[in-house]
Amino acid sequence: MNELQALNPVPPGLLLQHNPPGAFADAYALPIPRAVSLADYVAAFYATPLFKLERGLIGLLLRRPARDADAAALGRGECRQFSAWQVLDRNGQELLLQDQSGRTRSWLRVEPVAGGTRLVFGSAVLPRTGGGFGWGFRALLGFHEWYSRALLRAAAKHLQQL
Repeated sequence: MNELQALNPVPPGLLLQHNPPGAFADAYALPIPRAVSLADYVAAFYATPLFKLERGLIGLLLRRPARDADAAALGRGECRQFSAWQVLDRNGQELLLQDQSGRTRSWLRVEPVAGGTRLVFGSAVLPRTGGGFGWGFRALLGFHEWYSRALLRAAAKHLQQL
């Protein structure tokens, strides 16, 4: 029950689908053998050692630090801002965040499945004004895909150790 799956295209009817025309979106799913709430998933995702590296860089470079307690508060719906992200939308199963530039979105979802929970993580990159993506987007796409899968696996591992 630990096979990672790419969701391409992102299934319709989910919060990550609410993007302007031309946006890039991807998502990955990983089932784990335990029940997990959205609050627990969000807290675990943003508290993994891998994401703490990104959090540290953002804290230093953008002066937007965040702690594990902030991630837990985000998961519980007690705040609308987390480091460089703000909540765009949420419901009982999904959380959609947007970074301060307005061009990148992160999406977390939990789905109850037989024997556990399916964790889903996705992201979207909105095209520049006038359409299209720069060379940097294309150059970093392979790293982005690897990093997204690594973040999802790290969150699943973190949740299974609780």
